[in-house]
Amino acid sequence: MPARPAGWTPHAPAHRPGAHTRAGNAMNRTRAGLLEGAARAIAGSGLRRSTMQSVAAAAGVAKATLYNHFRTKDEVVRALLAAELDRLAAVAAGLPPAAALGALADEVAGHPVLRRLAADEPEALTALLAAAPDRWGEVTGRLAEALRTDAATAEVVARWLVGVVLQPGEPAGRAAAAGRLAALLDAVAPPS
Repeated sequence: MPARPAGWTPHAPAHRPGAHTRAGNAMNRTRAGLLEGAARAIAGSGLRRSTMQSVAAAAGVAKATLYNHFRTKDEVVRALLAAELDRLAAVAAGLPPAAALGALADEVAGHPVLRRLAADEPEALTALLAAAPDRWGEVTGRLAEALRTDAATAEVVARWLVGVVLQPGEPAGRAAAAGRLAALLDAVAPPS
Protein backbone atom coordinates (compact mmCIF):
# COMPACT_ATOMS: atom_id res chain seq x y z
CA MET A 1 0.00 0.00 0.00
CA PRO A 2 1.49 3.42 -0.88
CA ALA A 3 2.62 5.66 1.96
CA ARG A 4 0.28 8.49 2.83
CA PRO A 5 1.54 12.05 3.16
CA ALA A 6 2.24 13.39 6.65
CA GLY A 7 -0.86 14.89 8.18
CA TRP A 8 -3.18 12.84 5.97
CA THR A 9 -6.48 12.02 7.58
CA PRO A 10 -9.17 9.83 6.09
CA HIS A 11 -12.39 11.49 5.08
CA ALA A 12 -15.75 9.82 5.16
CA PRO A 13 -16.81 8.98 1.63
CA ALA A 14 -19.66 11.04 0.26
CA HIS A 15 -22.68 8.86 -0.35
CA ARG A 16 -24.01 8.93 -3.90
CA PRO A 17 -27.36 7.39 -4.75
CA GLY A 18 -26.75 3.91 -6.14
CA ALA A 19 -23.23 3.79 -4.67
CA HIS A 20 -22.14 1.18 -2.17
CA THR A 21 -22.86 2.05 1.42
CA ARG A 22 -20.36 1.80 4.22
CA ALA A 23 -22.02 -1.45 5.25
CA GLY A 24 -21.63 -2.80 1.71
CA ASN A 25 -17.98 -1.80 1.67
CA ALA A 26 -17.49 -3.49 5.04
CA MET A 27 -19.09 -6.67 3.66
CA ASN A 28 -16.71 -6.57 0.68
CA ARG A 29 -13.72 -6.07 2.98
CA THR A 30 -14.90 -8.93 5.19
CA ARG A 31 -15.35 -11.19 2.16
CA ALA A 32 -11.89 -10.26 0.86
CA GLY A 33 -10.43 -11.01 4.30
CA LEU A 34 -12.20 -14.36 4.35
CA LEU A 35 -10.76 -15.27 0.95
CA GLU A 36 -7.28 -14.22 2.08
CA GLY A 37 -7.75 -16.44 5.13
CA ALA A 38 -8.89 -19.28 2.88
CA ALA A 39 -5.75 -18.90 0.79
CA ARG A 40 -3.57 -18.96 3.91
CA ALA A 41 -5.38 -21.98 5.35
CA ILE A 42 -5.16 -23.97 2.12
CA ALA A 43 -1.53 -22.98 1.52
CA GLY A 44 -0.72 -24.05 5.08
CA SER A 45 -2.72 -27.25 5.42
CA GLY A 46 -3.83 -28.24 1.94
CA LEU A 47 -7.33 -28.37 0.56
CA ARG A 48 -8.40 -31.63 2.21
CA ARG A 49 -7.19 -30.73 5.69
CA SER A 50 -8.53 -27.17 5.60
CA THR A 51 -11.87 -26.78 7.31
CA MET A 52 -14.35 -23.95 7.67
CA GLN A 53 -12.93 -23.51 11.20
CA SER A 54 -9.34 -23.25 9.93
CA VAL A 55 -10.40 -20.76 7.23
CA ALA A 56 -12.21 -18.64 9.84
CA ALA A 57 -9.18 -18.81 12.17
CA ALA A 58 -6.78 -17.83 9.36
CA ALA A 59 -9.07 -14.91 8.50
CA GLY A 60 -9.26 -13.88 12.16
CA VAL A 61 -13.05 -14.12 12.36
CA ALA A 62 -15.62 -16.27 14.09
CA LYS A 63 -16.84 -19.29 12.19
CA ALA A 64 -20.33 -17.75 12.16
CA THR A 65 -18.96 -14.80 10.17
CA LEU A 66 -17.57 -17.19 7.58
CA TYR A 67 -20.93 -18.97 7.38
CA ASN A 68 -22.65 -15.61 6.82
CA HIS A 69 -20.76 -15.43 3.51
CA PHE A 70 -20.25 -19.08 2.52
CA ARG A 71 -22.23 -22.21 3.36
CA THR A 72 -19.62 -24.80 2.39
CA LYS A 73 -15.91 -25.16 1.84
CA ASP A 74 -16.64 -25.74 -1.86
CA GLU A 75 -18.28 -22.30 -2.02
CA VAL A 76 -15.19 -20.79 -0.39
CA VAL A 77 -12.92 -22.49 -2.91
CA ARG A 78 -15.06 -21.37 -5.87
CA ALA A 79 -15.05 -17.78 -4.58
CA LEU A 80 -11.29 -17.94 -4.01
CA LEU A 81 -10.75 -19.14 -7.57
CA ALA A 82 -12.97 -16.37 -8.95
CA ALA A 83 -11.10 -13.75 -6.91
CA GLU A 84 -7.77 -15.12 -8.10
CA LEU A 85 -8.95 -14.96 -11.72
CA ASP A 86 -9.90 -11.31 -11.16
CA ARG A 87 -6.49 -10.63 -9.63
CA LEU A 88 -4.63 -12.38 -12.44
CA ALA A 89 -6.63 -10.52 -15.10
CA ALA A 90 -5.67 -7.26 -13.38
CA VAL A 91 -2.00 -8.31 -13.35
CA ALA A 92 -2.03 -8.88 -17.13
CA ALA A 93 -4.22 -5.96 -18.13
CA GLY A 94 -2.37 -3.20 -19.91
CA LEU A 95 0.99 -4.96 -20.10
CA PRO A 96 2.66 -5.75 -23.42
CA PRO A 97 2.06 -9.42 -24.36
CA ALA A 98 5.46 -10.83 -23.36
CA ALA A 99 5.40 -8.97 -20.03
CA ALA A 100 1.79 -10.03 -19.37
CA LEU A 101 2.57 -13.68 -20.12
CA GLY A 102 5.70 -13.55 -17.96
CA ALA A 103 3.82 -11.96 -15.07
CA LEU A 104 1.00 -14.50 -15.30
CA ALA A 105 3.46 -17.39 -15.45
CA ASP A 106 5.33 -16.10 -12.40
CA GLU A 107 2.06 -15.62 -10.50
CA VAL A 108 0.77 -19.15 -11.13
CA ALA A 109 4.23 -20.72 -10.71
CA GLY A 110 4.71 -19.19 -7.27
CA HIS A 111 1.13 -19.21 -6.02
CA PRO A 112 1.25 -20.72 -2.51
CA VAL A 113 -2.06 -22.56 -2.82
CA LEU A 114 -1.14 -24.08 -6.18
CA ARG A 115 2.33 -25.05 -4.94
CA ARG A 116 0.86 -26.72 -1.85
CA LEU A 117 -1.66 -28.66 -3.92
CA ALA A 118 1.00 -29.68 -6.45
CA ALA A 119 3.23 -31.01 -3.67
CA ASP A 120 0.67 -32.69 -1.42
CA GLU A 121 -2.62 -33.07 -3.27
CA PRO A 122 -1.98 -33.41 -7.01
CA GLU A 123 -5.41 -34.98 -7.52
CA ALA A 124 -7.09 -31.89 -6.02
CA LEU A 125 -4.95 -29.65 -8.24
CA THR A 126 -5.89 -31.68 -11.30
CA ALA A 127 -9.57 -31.41 -10.37
CA LEU A 128 -9.25 -27.62 -10.05
CA LEU A 129 -7.46 -27.32 -13.39
CA ALA A 130 -9.89 -29.63 -15.22
CA ALA A 131 -12.55 -26.96 -15.57
CA ALA A 132 -15.95 -27.74 -17.03
CA PRO A 133 -16.37 -26.42 -20.59
CA ASP A 134 -18.45 -23.42 -19.52
CA ARG A 135 -15.97 -22.53 -16.77
CA TRP A 136 -13.03 -22.98 -19.16
CA GLY A 137 -14.79 -20.67 -21.63
CA GLU A 138 -15.13 -18.06 -18.89
CA VAL A 139 -11.44 -18.35 -17.99
CA THR A 140 -10.27 -18.09 -21.60
CA GLY A 141 -12.70 -15.23 -22.27
CA ARG A 142 -11.36 -13.24 -19.33
CA LEU A 143 -7.83 -14.03 -20.41
CA ALA A 144 -8.59 -12.85 -23.96
CA GLU A 145 -9.96 -9.60 -22.56
CA ALA A 146 -6.98 -9.03 -20.26
CA LEU A 147 -4.48 -9.76 -23.05
CA ARG A 148 -6.54 -7.92 -25.67
CA THR A 149 -6.53 -10.92 -27.98
CA ASP A 150 -8.89 -13.40 -29.59
CA ALA A 151 -10.38 -16.57 -28.12
CA ALA A 152 -8.05 -18.96 -29.96
CA THR A 153 -4.95 -17.15 -28.68
CA ALA A 154 -6.36 -17.06 -25.15
CA GLU A 155 -6.97 -20.82 -25.39
CA VAL A 156 -3.30 -21.45 -26.23
CA VAL A 157 -2.14 -19.16 -23.42
CA ALA A 158 -4.49 -20.78 -20.88
CA ARG A 159 -3.22 -24.24 -21.77
CA TRP A 160 0.38 -23.02 -21.44
CA LEU A 161 -0.41 -21.54 -18.01
CA VAL A 162 -1.91 -24.85 -16.86
CA GLY A 163 1.41 -26.42 -17.88
CA VAL A 164 3.25 -23.80 -15.81
CA VAL A 165 1.07 -24.63 -12.80
CA LEU A 166 1.96 -28.31 -13.15
CA GLN A 167 5.65 -27.74 -13.95
CA PRO A 168 6.71 -24.20 -12.97
CA GLY A 169 10.37 -24.45 -13.95
CA GLU A 170 12.80 -21.62 -13.28
CA PRO A 171 12.00 -17.89 -13.59
CA ALA A 172 14.44 -17.37 -16.47
CA GLY A 173 12.92 -20.29 -18.36
CA ARG A 174 9.40 -18.96 -17.80
CA ALA A 175 10.43 -15.51 -19.01
CA ALA A 176 12.04 -16.96 -22.13
CA ALA A 177 8.99 -19.14 -22.81
CA ALA A 178 6.66 -16.15 -22.29
CA GLY A 179 8.67 -14.10 -24.79
CA ARG A 180 8.73 -16.91 -27.32
CA LEU A 181 5.00 -17.60 -26.91
CA ALA A 182 4.19 -13.89 -27.29
CA ALA A 183 6.25 -13.76 -30.49
CA LEU A 184 4.60 -16.89 -31.88
CA LEU A 185 1.12 -15.64 -31.06
CA ASP A 186 1.90 -12.27 -32.58
CA ALA A 187 3.19 -13.96 -35.75
CA VAL A 188 -0.01 -15.95 -36.21
CA ALA A 189 -2.46 -13.31 -34.96
CA PRO A 190 -5.41 -12.84 -37.30
CA PRO A 191 -5.45 -9.49 -39.08
CA SER A 192 -7.48 -6.85 -37.27
